[in-house]
Amino acid sequence: MPTLNEIRSTFLNFFDRNGHQIVDSSPLVPRNDPTLMFTNSGMVQFKNLFTGVEHRDYQRAATSQKCVRAGGKHNDLDNVGYTARHHTFFEMLGNFSFGDYFKDQAIPYAWDLLTKDFGIDKSKLLVTVYHTDDEAADIWKKYAGLPEERIIRIATDDNFWSMGATGPCGPCTEIFYDHGPDIWGGPPGSPEEDGDRFIEIWNLVFMQNERFEDGTQRDLDMQSIDTGMGLERIGALLQGKHDNYDTDLLRALIEASANITDCEPDGPGNVHHRVIADHLRSTSFLIADGVMPSNEGRGYVLRRIMRRAMRHAHLLGAQDPVMYRLVPSLVTQMGQAYPELGRAQALIEETLNLEETRFRQTLDRGLRLLDDELGKLSDGAPLPGEAAFKLYDTFGFPLDLTQDALREMGRAVDVAGFDAAMAEQKAKARAAWSGSGEAADATIWYDIADKIGTTDFLGYDTEISEGQITALVRDGKPVDKAEAGEEVQIVLNQTPFYAESGGQVGDSGTLKTDAGQARITDTRKVAGVFIHVAEVTSGVIAKGEAAQLEVDHARRSAIRANHSATHLLHEALRETLGDHVAQRGSLNAPDRLRFDFSHAKPLSDDELAQVEGDVNAFIRQNAPVETRIMTPDDARALGAQALFGEKYGDEVRVVSMGTQDGSGKGMDGRTYSIELCGGTHVRQTGDIGVCVITGDQASSAGVRRIEALTGQAALEYLGAQAKRVDALAGELKTRPEDVVSRVKSLMDERRQLANEVAQLRRELAMAGGAGQGGGAEPREIGGVKFLAQVLSGVSGKDLPALIDEHKTRIGSGAVLLIAEADGKAAVAAGVTDDLTGRISAVDLVRAATPELGGKGGGGRPDMAQGGGPDAGNAESAIKAAEAVLDAREAAK
Repeated sequence: MPTLNEIRSTFLNFFDRNGHQIVDSSPLVPRNDPTLMFTNSGMVQFKNLFTGVEHRDYQRAATSQKCVRAGGKHNDLDNVGYTARHHTFFEMLGNFSFGDYFKDQAIPYAWDLLTKDFGIDKSKLLVTVYHTDDEAADIWKKYAGLPEERIIRIATDDNFWSMGATGPCGPCTEIFYDHGPDIWGGPPGSPEEDGDRFIEIWNLVFMQNERFEDGTQRDLDMQSIDTGMGLERIGALLQGKHDNYDTDLLRALIEASANITDCEPDGPGNVHHRVIADHLRSTSFLIADGVMPSNEGRGYVLRRIMRRAMRHAHLLGAQDPVMYRLVPSLVTQMGQAYPELGRAQALIEETLNLEETRFRQTLDRGLRLLDDELGKLSDGAPLPGEAAFKLYDTFGFPLDLTQDALREMGRAVDVAGFDAAMAEQKAKARAAWSGSGEAADATIWYDIADKIGTTDFLGYDTEISEGQITALVRDGKPVDKAEAGEEVQIVLNQTPFYAESGGQVGDSGTLKTDAGQARITDTRKVAGVFIHVAEVTSGVIAKGEAAQLEVDHARRSAIRANHSATHLLHEALRETLGDHVAQRGSLNAPDRLRFDFSHAKPLSDDELAQVEGDVNAFIRQNAPVETRIMTPDDARALGAQALFGEKYGDEVRVVSMGTQDGSGKGMDGRTYSIELCGGTHVRQTGDIGVCVITGDQASSAGVRRIEALTGQAALEYLGAQAKRVDALAGELKTRPEDVVSRVKSLMDERRQLANEVAQLRRELAMAGGAGQGGGAEPREIGGVKFLAQVLSGVSGKDLPALIDEHKTRIGSGAVLLIAEADGKAAVAAGVTDDLTGRISAVDLVRAATPELGGKGGGGRPDMAQGGGPDAGNAESAIKAAEAVLDAREAAK
């Protein structure tokens, strides 16, 4: 009996032998189809090849595509666990031709694989074709030898596929397996077709026409093949089972659930085990592909699936979290075919454990509330919508979880009442928003979020995707379109563009539709809505269109490098300066980073060198940058630093990088940097390149600011610095490595010469030499020797020394010196010690200073200084000082 892994390999090997390129499964989050919540078929990743928009180096391909159907148009969630073939997660085997082969090869490929490689009894197979597709019917007759009665013509759209109302379309042929008369049911197209006797196992789509708005069709220039066969369905058939959950892979997961919960796999809890096994696959693969549980969009669907599985574990009697303990079993079963499971195993386990721990804290209270509400109702009465909404709003019970719980009791929910309660809450929240002091036009974004939902962010793991334009806003008002030259704000259902937050600036890039193109200059976020600030550069951009989105890669890379370097810088500052260091603001732009932190004094050169050296050491370590989701309390217990100004919910994104021991294993006590952060980061610290600190300055009281450069900007800065050093070395006629010692030597020489010049000037001034003015000899003013002199070429700082020399020379008296330079004046006065009881040098300076255009002046009774901007009145200043001496004498 072949295992599902062997069946998958047989399928891919068959088409590999027949010239097909084996293509890896695309992620569950579609990058090229914004109309889909999740990838739900194998052709999704090839959509642009079928339409001719994209071309690759192969024309035929085969895949095993992971798919999820749990939201939107394709939603099998309610039936999972209760039927034999419904899943939220399944694998779609498919082979594809992009204008290469057509029906005459696609049908033989399918027949040969099923009857030869898989060994299925030909007599058990029958097919359907579109009622006008004689070509396909003839091939089935001639190649497979099927009689007319086993080729069923279907006139409905069940056997006609289309990509949309217009565009590529074509007939299908479906292959069915007859399980025999012991099982109720009839062939396709019969009244009993919903029975389980005849099971569809493979669908072949012949993409041969193009349909226009008026309903007419023409043959496509490139006719193509798209097929899909569910691995679980064909696996059940080849393993002799009638139930997908009895296949080896799902059975292994069911038994793992039974072992952990200590409940028999086939006993009364059988449905619970089936739900857990299915939901384990969908939740684990979604997390591996970057979806995290939240209250919006894809994250909300993931949370619904997780909580549904967790409630079924609760019904099995599990007292502790169960789901995360099953992940190793899933990795064992599917990790070889899908290595992303193994790479994300730690993240998957932690996310499941966190979510189930949190949910269990509210599950019992929620179920008690449910029991209380049911106790008020008559038998069979539906649960009031208000009660269902209270379960959702207070305990996080999605509506379908409440419906699932009531389903087992034969009850329903008043969905209309639930919707009314939800609408009332949104109205209250919107009113609170409009009154919160935000900008007057901010409520428009809340209206958009209320009407069309929030934006899914895809940018953690891609910079290119498609999105659907859900709103356009110009001048604060919604519009249906924007034309070339107009500035507009664009909202999409999903985007790879990061919105400004937490110090990281918003992304820029391009947006293209079939009819126009726009340049995105900034991205912001309000009420969960990503606002793409744009200028339409050509054509017309219209609401409802699909758009190709591409982030400016070079700019995003530079921003990521600066953001990751900021995390390393934060930790290096803590290590160097102490645990008091905490972030007080940051900027992560494409050209630089800025980091404000609590610290009371400037960093010394040695401290700056230590910080910069530590950051670059961890850059060279080239350690992986890891991300985990946990509660804020758990994150802080792990040592994660919370970023200034950020608000945190029940779950946080924790980013770690670098290891103290160089092991490359982080978040285990040896991690260097652990921070709560929602921004984008490099994948390895080595991607930062290099970090250069360019400045340290005060930002505000008790807060310092460091600015730095990384990557190319840092290299350009260092290159410019090197050129300046080389130029300086040339001017100094020395080697670059000797510039510092040479400059120091020249500075020493300069200081020595300056001192010699100052000494000569003082000597010249004392000698009353040329240019030093007259009056170098003391005169008696008011009974006191008074020496006054106007000096040229002498600095104000030289005056005290000259006064001391004059005081020594005259023995007893007062001295007033005025130094003039560039029209300005400095004045100093001195009084010998024997006279300070009668005369104050301060009084002499304060008398002279106003004549020089200055104010005040001060010092001690024996020495005082002042100055002013008008050296032309030096003589008047001397006379004012003399008047002070005369007044002292007259007062005796």
